[in-house]
Amino acid sequence: MKNHEVRLRPVDLARLSGLSTQQIRNYEDAGVLPPAARTESGYRVFGDVHRRALVTYRALQPGYGPLAATAVMRTLHDGDLPGALALVDAAHAGLHEQRTALRATREALEALAGRRTPKATPHTTDLRIGEVAALLGVRTSALRVWEAAGLLTPARERGTRYRQFGPDDVRDARLIQTLRRSHYPLDQIRPVLEELRLRGGTEALRAAVEARGEALAGRTRAMLAGAGQLAEYIEYIEVVESVERPSLNL
Repeated sequence: MKNHEVRLRPVDLARLSGLSTQQIRNYEDAGVLPPAARTESGYRVFGDVHRRALVTYRALQPGYGPLAATAVMRTLHDGDLPGALALVDAAHAGLHEQRTALRATREALEALAGRRTPKATPHTTDLRIGEVAALLGVRTSALRVWEAAGLLTPARERGTRYRQFGPDDVRDARLIQTLRRSHYPLDQIRPVLEELRLRGGTEALRAAVEARGEALAGRTRAMLAGAGQLAEYIEYIEVVESVERPSLNL
């Protein structure tokens, strides 16, 4: 892609963006920036398209994250516009799934509200780990991970040392599963469980749900801003390419 408007050295582009020259080189190598022209001595020469690409990439990062933003820009610069737009669609679809899961969490919160010791299932005997996994539709390895993280503390059968999940353990496992579906990290689930165990309340869970809802709203706004900048950049490079494309004189 030619650059008729301006000629920028790596240091010039770095100063304009507040980055280091090495970061600029890394961005070109990663495909975040389109390939730069080279002087006869091998020095990179950037142009306005590179400045706009960098602005676009940084606008995408807050909403889409650095990995997705890099993939979008690299795919676009590889000449695969449909592929780049598909990555954008996938990011929005992922956000929608998180909202759907969060709505399910709110419903679980309402189900727990007003109960001091909510039970996940009315069983009268302790369950083995395989039975709990089948009940919740998760793998036994997930239950072991949650136990290793200190979120579950099932009793151990004397002699065999088999895990024994009582009603409260099953309740906790079900709640962990619900929150994990909403993409809560394990360290944020711990205070929710402690709130339920110690006081039987749901305030920690309610606060976590509200905070997550606000975070998703903020991410949506950031994605909209990033998508708008991306649309402007796509329009710009399409205009540049149409100008640089040789015409046929028939």
